[in-house]
Amino acid sequence: MSPSVSPSKITPAQGQTLAQAEPISPKGCTNFKLRQVTRLVSNHCEAQFAESGLTTTQYALLSHIVVLGPIQPSELARRMDIDLSTLSRNVQPLQALGLVETLPGVDARSRQLQATEEGHARRKQLKATWKRAQLSLNERLGDERVQRLHALLDECAALMRGEAAPD
Repeated sequence: MSPSVSPSKITPAQGQTLAQAEPISPKGCTNFKLRQVTRLVSNHCEAQFAESGLTTTQYALLSHIVVLGPIQPSELARRMDIDLSTLSRNVQPLQALGLVETLPGVDARSRQLQATEEGHARRKQLKATWKRAQLSLNERLGDERVQRLHALLDECAALMRGEAAPD
């Protein structure tokens, strides 16, 4: 769709339903647009976390480990839709801060990640920071738009994984 045509201006020809109307052809690079919005949202949220000593990525990782742990790194990476190497790189600072520990797994070759007591306390403390960041973002974008965005992102993620889109 060209930038000069708004979605409200697209109407079906007489006798057609909207579904039968000429298909909309997206313009531009979806990857670039997603990365652009992601950078803007990340910058907004990182500013909220600046004094916490953790990045929003580290907070999200710690939260997942608190909720799901103890958990094998490969399962955690799968659940978070990230590469194992990315997970490993982001777990290291949490381990260095004493927030996450590595435990033996079910066999000699496996291991599990678990939040320490300090990790549980830090996550609890930073939950208010996350809430402030989310509410600030909701205020800027509007609650309804954020709800629609979440639904669209969930649907797109499922389709990219090759799953049926969620209802």
